[in-house]
Amino acid sequence: MMTKTNKIIYWIATAWLALGMLSTGVVQLIQLKEEVLMMSHLGYPLYFLTILGVWKIAGVVAILIPKFPLIKEWAYAGFFFAMSGAIFSHIAVGDGAKDFFGPVLLIVLTVLSWYFRPIDRKVISIN
Repeated sequence: MMTKTNKIIYWIATAWLALGMLSTGVVQLIQLKEEVLMMSHLGYPLYFLTILGVWKIAGVVAILIPKFPLIKEWAYAGFFFAMSGAIFSHIAVGDGAKDFFGPVLLIVLTVLSWYFRPIDRKVISIN
């Protein structure tokens, strides 16, 4: 059974995660000048912005809609991989801690949302 505190933690983390991923996904899709400069600085091709933007928005839909727990697992994993990749990319080019803040925050929100999600949003193993 999910306690009231766990439910509050889940929805706050999930709302902020969805907002963060949706906003960065849209910024990547419209290829805002700052995003284009950052992607170039990190050494990635610009078409990568479109790929990331589409998958972030799809992931937000996946974690917010009811049911489909396996798709939610994939979305959480994708968020984690994308944000950990962002952190390591910034480290690789010698960026400072301020450049890690957004991706670290989104990883923390991803883990909190995943950990505190309700039972009907979890994949149940039948072993």
